[in-house]
Amino acid sequence: MTFKSDTEIAALTAAFRNRTLPKAKWTHAAHWAVALCLIAENEAVARRDMPGMIRAYNEAVGGRNTDSEGYHETITVASLRAASHEIASASFGTPLHVVLANLMSGPYGKPDWIFTYWSRECVFSFKARREWVEPDVQPLPF
Repeated sequence: MTFKSDTEIAALTAAFRNRTLPKAKWTHAAHWAVALCLIAENEAVARRDMPGMIRAYNEAVGGRNTDSEGYHETITVASLRAASHEIASASFGTPLHVVLANLMSGPYGKPDWIFTYWSRECVFSFKARREWVEPDVQPLPF
């Protein structure tokens, strides 16, 4: 999934917020698009509200938030930190869809990026799903 404009990202984010986004459209790129959009609006609010938004969205599309599926605190916090870093690293005024394209063309565009910083055992633990757990492979660069 690619986004050609910030309007597309805003529409996707609205559908996510309203829990009307079809599950099939909740792709890796869509996760990043929503994270970037929410952080661009207000980073503190994004960090505060994203967990509840993800849990509500998961349930709205028939998912569950358990110890083995659904919302994952460590991945969410790490992703928000990465998205914030991408925005801060871009030149002032860079459109979000360009920031997103740059992010997706780099290491974070790969669904397994998290394993650069966390072992599978750590990231798939109940603790990491429920609360922030520091990386056990190498520190995050941001």
